Amino acid sequence: MPGDCDDVPVTELVERVDDQDRVLGVVRRDEAIRRGWLHRIATTVCRDEQGRFLVHRRGDALVRFPGYHEVTIGGAVAVGESYQQAAARELFEELGIRAVVRPVVTFLCRGELGSYWLGVHDAAVTGTPAPDRSVVAWTGWMTHPELQAAVKNRRFIPDGQEAFRRYLAASGSEFGG
Repeated sequence: MPGDCDDVPVTELVERVDDQDRVLGVVRRDEAIRRGWLHRIATTVCRDEQGRFLVHRRGDALVRFPGYHEVTIGGAVAVGESYQQAAARELFEELGIRAVVRPVVTFLCRGELGSYWLGVHDAAVTGTPAPDRSVVAWTGWMTHPELQAAVKNRRFIPDGQEAFRRYLAASGSEFGG
């Protein structure tokens, strides 16, 4: 989930930023979340050769949104790291995927659990994901119509759906309308 703070290590450092995404300083991520300070999150929408979207279900033991579905994968941008670097790192850490990530849109997300800057990327994925099962319980590929039906019948994280809408609009996708 974008902005997810499940089991955030106390020592994980992030850059606190202002409403223009300018760095104000370095803080612990748990403190940024607790105090509502803006920080950066990077996320990626993955597509396969057929244009299907990678969807995953979060682990049931996670603190935030356990068992919810999501079409983006991501996490916090570390100190000194770009959105793009963070997106690639998170993709590998959570799904075992090494892929080139391409920036699509960055926006100030007024999310379900607080506000943060969100860098949304896309990646063309070949091969089979090898998810970290402590975070990702299930993965599957869906066409856009299948994903639209799934959103109506399953629990999806609202922030991820906002990121996906912005991704479709900004990418000029045929599905954007």
